[in-house]
Amino acid sequence: MTLLEQLGLSLPLVQAPMAGTSTPALAAAVSNAGGLGSLGVGATDAPGARSMIEEVRGRTDRAFNINLFIHHKPPRDPARDAAWLGWLAPLFAEFGATPPDELRILYKSFRDDPDMLALLLETAPPVVSFHFGLPSPDIIAALRARGSLLLATATCLEEALAIEAAGLDGIVAQGIEAGGHRGIFDPATQDPALGTFALTRLLVRRVGLPVIAAGGIMDGAGIAAAIDLGAVAAQMGTAFIACPESAADDAYRAALAGPGAYHTTLTDFISGRPARALANRFTALMATAEGRRPTHYPTAYDAGKALHAAARQCGEHGFGAHWAGQGAPLARAMPAAALVETLKAEWLRCRADRPK
Repeated sequence: MTLLEQLGLSLPLVQAPMAGTSTPALAAAVSNAGGLGSLGVGATDAPGARSMIEEVRGRTDRAFNINLFIHHKPPRDPARDAAWLGWLAPLFAEFGATPPDELRILYKSFRDDPDMLALLLETAPPVVSFHFGLPSPDIIAALRARGSLLLATATCLEEALAIEAAGLDGIVAQGIEAGGHRGIFDPATQDPALGTFALTRLLVRRVGLPVIAAGGIMDGAGIAAAIDLGAVAAQMGTAFIACPESAADDAYRAALAGPGAYHTTLTDFISGRPARALANRFTALMATAEGRRPTHYPTAYDAGKALHAAARQCGEHGFGAHWAGQGAPLARAMPAAALVETLKAEWLRCRADRPK
């Protein structure tokens, strides 16, 4: 039985988890329409994740995916934190605010969250996926014993081989075009910055697991191209931001429809790890950095969120974490179920148009 058959999908589509933007309503709508809906719980705790899982199960009886962050806990580095806050201080002052006195570690890694593990073992989501790395073999074995299919993001061949060796069920091949955080295991290593289709084909040829192509795919033609390269499905996130079921606010939606969508930027200034976002005032800071680097992920995110909150109080939305991939200008605002049906029709039309 193939991965798609195990999941009961009628369209080879995975909706990207998009922590903070994906909602139970969005995930359930995608699953009900024949794709795999996803929820990112890396930005919440176990009680928050329980609420999300219960809500999505109340909306669908189809398979869905729960995604977790597997980053290493950052070292405490008060001097680096203070230097970063000091550099941002003039921007805070522009909005009549001051930087935080100290930075918090906002997001707990799944590596260090036994409560989240206990919740997943209790609720047994149909699919569990990992970003930024892999959990321990004991955790993988425990989740597999509960019947969850396991996926992980890879940005290069070495990460994909590690995922295969760990005994997971599939790989999300994240190309450089993808919106949001790069899933690279160790941000201190050099990123080969492979494009989605080059990475997908490389992993299909060299790794024995099913591959899900992710990054820059926005329509049925993109899904068809990914399948032609040997992927079993395409993962799409930016395509769903404009759906009414997403948690994107009005400023995010306006930015997605604006000129910044044509100039997405890979930056670590917002959170401390490389992530692709719509071009705005925050991404533009890199041009004035003069060699400065942000503090560690996710402590840098605390500064970024505080700056965004101060600016928003003054009507400035250019410091939001508006994650989006390079296909952002192709986004379509419509209900998620309608979008999935549109994608399905486009994909089937591409299949029908192939030479016999």
